[in-house]
Amino acid sequence: MRIAVTGSIATDHLMTFPGRFADQLVADQLHTVSLSFLVDTLDVRRGGVAANIAFGMGQLGTRPILAGAAGFDFDEYRAWLERHGVDTGSVRISETLHTARFVVTTDADHNQIGSFYTGAMSEARLIELKTVADRVGGLDLVLIGADDPEGMLRHTEECRSRNIPFAADFSQQIARMNGEEIRILLDGATYLFSNEYEKGLIESKTGWTDAEILAKVGHRVTTLGSRGVRIERAGEDPIEVGCAQEERKADPTGVGDAFRAGFLSGLAWGVSLERAAQVGCMLATLVIETVGTQEYRLRRAHFMERFARAYGDEPAAEVKKHLA
Repeated sequence: MRIAVTGSIATDHLMTFPGRFADQLVADQLHTVSLSFLVDTLDVRRGGVAANIAFGMGQLGTRPILAGAAGFDFDEYRAWLERHGVDTGSVRISETLHTARFVVTTDADHNQIGSFYTGAMSEARLIELKTVADRVGGLDLVLIGADDPEGMLRHTEECRSRNIPFAADFSQQIARMNGEEIRILLDGATYLFSNEYEKGLIESKTGWTDAEILAKVGHRVTTLGSRGVRIERAGEDPIEVGCAQEERKADPTGVGDAFRAGFLSGLAWGVSLERAAQVGCMLATLVIETVGTQEYRLRRAHFMERFARAYGDEPAAEVKKHLA
């Protein structure tokens, strides 16, 4: 099964300021703020929802096709992804723009000042999925993740016109989208991904009820935080899968992307929806135990041992055939 993953490719620059932002602000001079903070640490992390999902799928051996837009500075990031099993041959490289970048400074009170540079992500609207499909011999599913909004709309319309099954996954972009855009992006999706809060926001913005949305998509996949995930289909009983027990909680960033990577890998293997969700939850557990969205290491024996402990020997035996 050939799965293309569209969405953002970015790097995160995370800095820490040992003082308090509030101590540097003068109440009657806020209209002319001019501040510079001497920071103690800088962590540069690879990120972007499409790259995170593709990385996880690569770890599971399903060789995803990454179809996002990156800058002329992408060479090192490309090498990293290729080394971890990702096909980057369909990444669009901008000739003039840097890869999207999030720069944030956190103070001693955990307040943050950040900026997001869209950069090359704005060129995602120029990616033609037919070109991607022709290169790899066809596409069986396209995940349309958070990206340049115009690019998300274009990919959705192209999937419909070319009869390519697609998964809708708005995540960070749902806040800026209006109801009409969301209605366009989800109608006819084979899978609709969201967390519990986003689920309510989708219903509020579209004006559609849960039942009406279920009638417009094949499956609605809702992550429930520490309670796992629920998969719904019109006229059928929901499937609910719990989380595997984590060994520690380090950082929740990227947990949703890891779930999607595991779930999509299960689809690529041809296992049941329940089994695919279990793989997604297990991979998400590895990410929450690690600082950084692509810093975890998937050790097969360790993964299967924990999977069996969480979901049983029979499900583990089925997954092991594919993971090996």
